[in-house]
Amino acid sequence: MSEALQSLEAALYPIVVNINTYLSSYILVFLLIGVGLFYSIRTRFVQVRCFGEGMKKVFGNLSLRGGRQERGMSSFQALATAIAAQVGTGNIVGGSGAILAGGPGAIFWMWIIAFFGMATIYAEATLAIKTRITDEKGDFHGGPVYYITTAFKGAFGKFLAAFFAVAIILALGFMGCMVQSNSIGSTFQTAFGVPSWIVGVVLVIICGFIFVGGVQRLAAVTEKIVPIMAAIFLLGALAVLVIRIQYVPATFAMIFQYAFEPQAIIGGGFGYALKEAISQGAKRGLFSNEAGMGSTPHAHAQANVKDPHDQGVVAMVSVFIDTFIVLTLNALVVISTLYTPGGILAQGYTEEVAQTINKTNLAQTAFGTVFGTQAGAMFVAVCLFFFAFSTVLSWNMFGKINIIYLFGKKAAPVYSVIALVFIFLGTLMSNDLVWELTDMFNNLMVIPNAIALFALSGVVVKICHMSKKAAK
Repeated sequence: MSEALQSLEAALYPIVVNINTYLSSYILVFLLIGVGLFYSIRTRFVQVRCFGEGMKKVFGNLSLRGGRQERGMSSFQALATAIAAQVGTGNIVGGSGAILAGGPGAIFWMWIIAFFGMATIYAEATLAIKTRITDEKGDFHGGPVYYITTAFKGAFGKFLAAFFAVAIILALGFMGCMVQSNSIGSTFQTAFGVPSWIVGVVLVIICGFIFVGGVQRLAAVTEKIVPIMAAIFLLGALAVLVIRIQYVPATFAMIFQYAFEPQAIIGGGFGYALKEAISQGAKRGLFSNEAGMGSTPHAHAQANVKDPHDQGVVAMVSVFIDTFIVLTLNALVVISTLYTPGGILAQGYTEEVAQTINKTNLAQTAFGTVFGTQAGAMFVAVCLFFFAFSTVLSWNMFGKINIIYLFGKKAAPVYSVIALVFIFLGTLMSNDLVWELTDMFNNLMVIPNAIALFALSGVVVKICHMSKKAAK
């Protein structure tokens, strides 16, 4: 089995890399920034005007015990499920990979993507509530396939919706879960010496139990795990930054300097280096906050709210927490410990360093410089377990919604079984191919979602401007 997998990986890897290079370097950057900028202007920068409103709705009556809903989820449960999808390996492993490939400046471009992405995700969540349907049992069904078919009637709309549905099932339901389990298995093996396949078996058992419980069980788990896991990671990161406080100003300086002079740290010509920094920021930014990808609208569509604007402003908070807090703190830890004078990456990602450091163990190495090698590896492994585990739960739900859209409810159990197989396989395959496959399908998801977002901008702008709360 091992030889067969290695042969398959060797054949697929260069093909997938070439596809991703074209998509992320050209199409993805323009689509993500284009949609975000378009909505920022048309909504008069809703991410700035209504940010306080969103924070108030999220933290005004925060509770980790939302209780069982008659249907769907509470607004906070929907937010927690969305954040569970967003805060995963994209923040720790993905952010680390962006820094290695694009230099510290890639973080600046992640911030840019996230700022405009807050307007994009406002539109996605608003449309998810506006276009969702209710079945005979009173359950909500919503997401991009529903607003795509609202935007485009007839065969074209059905084609775009089916294209999106297939892409998200492969990207998140199958390949994405492999990324998460792969990262969990790798970090646990590094930190505790536990073989990856054993971690895979444990994950399959736990995930299987939650999958069969449906939306209600998922909501009950995510609303408790997400705040706790975020708090633990943030406390650990802040502890490192306090100890490395003298390097924090230089860390921010490097992020801004290398955003526009990346060749100084990653080598190559100016044009190549700048393209690499921006494309890494866009690609990993998408995988991290998922704004514009069309994944988190599935969670927001489950919210028990009447005004689409209310969930739209809540959704913006998820991107802020994901990128400007969790991912940024991880990046600051990595840069302040490894890229500052005396750090092993102070001269860039050389071939010699590459033999021992990669995106999977970069965060563990960074935390290990302060906590000690073993303790740092353990801390990141435990945090990553909860991050990635909660992401698997949310992504499975997103894929299931689209499976039901394509094939009906009878296909859901079959989908869940296949997803569990992929979760286990993720702990056996190499990290690089798994990431490239996931990136490819993530990139493909953006295209039909972005087309529908452009087409329905009038609907979103009307909701935004007519909402009494938005006008305050």
